[in-house]
Amino acid sequence: MATLEVSFLQGQLEERKRRLEVAVVSTPRNSGLTDLLREVDSALGRVAEGTYGLCVECHDPVERELLLADPLARYCLDHLTQSQRAALQRDLDLASKVQRNLLPQKGLRAGGWETSYHFAPVGAVSGDYCDLIPSDGQLLFLLGDVSGKGVAASMLMAQLHALFRSLTGMSLPLGQIVSHVNRFFCECALAGQYATLVCGLAKPTGEVEIHNAGHCPAIVFGRSGVFCIEPTGLPLGMFLETEFSATHVQLEAGDTLFLYTDGLSEASNETCEYGVDRVMAFVGQHGARQPAELIDACLDDVRAFTNGVPGFDDITVLAVRRCG
Repeated sequence: MATLEVSFLQGQLEERKRRLEVAVVSTPRNSGLTDLLREVDSALGRVAEGTYGLCVECHDPVERELLLADPLARYCLDHLTQSQRAALQRDLDLASKVQRNLLPQKGLRAGGWETSYHFAPVGAVSGDYCDLIPSDGQLLFLLGDVSGKGVAASMLMAQLHALFRSLTGMSLPLGQIVSHVNRFFCECALAGQYATLVCGLAKPTGEVEIHNAGHCPAIVFGRSGVFCIEPTGLPLGMFLETEFSATHVQLEAGDTLFLYTDGLSEASNETCEYGVDRVMAFVGQHGARQPAELIDACLDDVRAFTNGVPGFDDITVLAVRRCG
């Protein structure tokens, strides 16, 4: 693991040790707390020796996500006992259920807009983020992708969900909300973790304010043609002091915004990637369809393109259409 991540986990272990020491003094007869304190001391000893994060069985690195979920982990996934594997699977199943419960309502209509989305993790949990929040007669839409995969990324995805839901209720301008979330990521995420994000506020008048923080280009389908909204800011969590400028577009009845994570554009067959240009061309040909139909057709096209080559990244797609 990176040095900064080991330092972070060391800080977590030291904090747990302090709390356990207080608890042991308060309840000295609790042998479970004493055993747990011993485990924490052992982990801190491995940090000092430089062996922290190495499997005691095979001496290969313990999976990063496993350590982030349990800083006391001493075995890699290949050397967990059967009961440990079963417990880990139960935790992953629960995490998957919790994450899916955070997804927005299917087929949501609000403020003169209709929506559809597709959320497909490559594993049990995902770092992709998708939300739709009706607010004061308007619709806030968000699609993002946290760096990394698995449990650690899904935890940050859940934090993104909570932050945007909380800040939206404070009636702040969208740009300020994005800046607040960026500050949180800079201060709280692990070293090397960041999130790309495209979000927007769609008004009943058809005006849409869009912020693209290092995410895939948003695609707009309208009567005058199809065009991309490129990133205007860096991903969240890269720099504390950064500005997130907005792009404003006016959509008419039947116009559609098509958003996606890079699991779609980077889907590959034996020779090449699907690519942003192909996504844009597809939306240009089929953007007049209803949101759910457009997404289904796009996924069918991707499946035909990949020709059975398995994907290695989560895929999330969101379509937001102004009602006719």
